[in-house]
Amino acid sequence: MRRRDLFWALIGIVVVWQALSTTLNLPILPPPWVVLQAFFKGLGNGDLLRHAIASLWRVVAGTALAIALAVPAGLVLGQSQRLNRFFSPLIYLTYPIPKVVLVPIVLLFFGIGDFPKIILIFMILFFQILVLVRDQAAALRPELILSVRSLGAGRRALFRFVYLPASLPAILTALRQSIGTAVAVLYVVEFFATNLGLGYYIAFQGSTLLNYPAMYAGIVMMSLLGLSLYFLVDRLEKTLCRWQSP
Repeated sequence: MRRRDLFWALIGIVVVWQALSTTLNLPILPPPWVVLQAFFKGLGNGDLLRHAIASLWRVVAGTALAIALAVPAGLVLGQSQRLNRFFSPLIYLTYPIPKVVLVPIVLLFFGIGDFPKIILIFMILFFQILVLVRDQAAALRPELILSVRSLGAGRRALFRFVYLPASLPAILTALRQSIGTAVAVLYVVEFFATNLGLGYYIAFQGSTLLNYPAMYAGIVMMSLLGLSLYFLVDRLEKTLCRWQSP
């Protein structure tokens, strides 16, 4: 995606936003320049930035935990047909469950604080990464595995030099697909049992203080958080998977 295209897409969104704000003329839809003022005001006094850092930490921690556990598990299942047959029914049943419905249960078990929010993000990412990595590892051509084994490579070497590099695109694809969902769930979990995070900031400014420009500033910040993580994954894919570049 070219930067020029992204720039013009952003301009289009701002123009439509301004037109709707002028047409409706309602307090609940302030014009973009008013929201921009509230955005920089929130950054200047540190309030918006403080909530953004808390949300960023939760997303990064949940993502790192999911990668650390799902990638090895997916590679093992992809290498072992016996283990895959044993665990496939469990994965098949649990993977489609919308993890957001588990918010009340997780909060009941783990209470308030960062940990239950990190766990929910982890649960969302874990299954997507696990399934994609497992399928990618299982789809490797047998002749490739045999040729590497003929050179004396053991299971550890196969894991490091064959299965893991071959699964990198699947890992990054799963991350790219899950970032939007993770940020959306972050808003939901930060709406409950916390006073720190962008989800809390948006809800508090909009529902309690009726400060709609600040509410939209929080939405902009959460959007920037998701976009930044998305672009980071895109950059990692270009760096780590150069063989896929056209």
